[in-house]
Amino acid sequence: MKVATILGDKGREVVTTNPDATLLDVVETLREHRIGCIVVTDGKGGIAGIVSERDVVRAIAASGAEILNSPASGCMTRKVVTCRVEDTIDTIMAKMTEGRFRHMPVVEEGKLAGLISIGDVVKLRLEQAEQEASAMRDYIATG
Repeated sequence: MKVATILGDKGREVVTTNPDATLLDVVETLREHRIGCIVVTDGKGGIAGIVSERDVVRAIAASGAEILNSPASGCMTRKVVTCRVEDTIDTIMAKMTEGRFRHMPVVEEGKLAGLISIGDVVKLRLEQAEQEASAMRDYIATG
């Protein structure tokens, strides 16, 4: 299975913000959309960074609540690990596990094309396991 499979099911819409948005704006957007991260774009369709709930908690712990009035660019992860639609789910799982992160932007031709979460990957894997178990039950029943 490939990343394209997940995007085909969930869609390609990604909640984004700009580097000048305040951290408070980011937190409000996360709450509003019930999501765990937001992609920070560079204004040209590229990725400038990503801000996760974990990034916000670390920023508040280090600097106090006043950090919420600072730009998101100050606490975003700048070295964002991305994937492509043709990447396999196994590759994505390995990158997420190794890097200890839960969200991975999908890039096509240098532009943001979607976002994959560990929840998306687990959902797909569970569906695959159920399909395999069902096929095995059918095979045994007819054998």
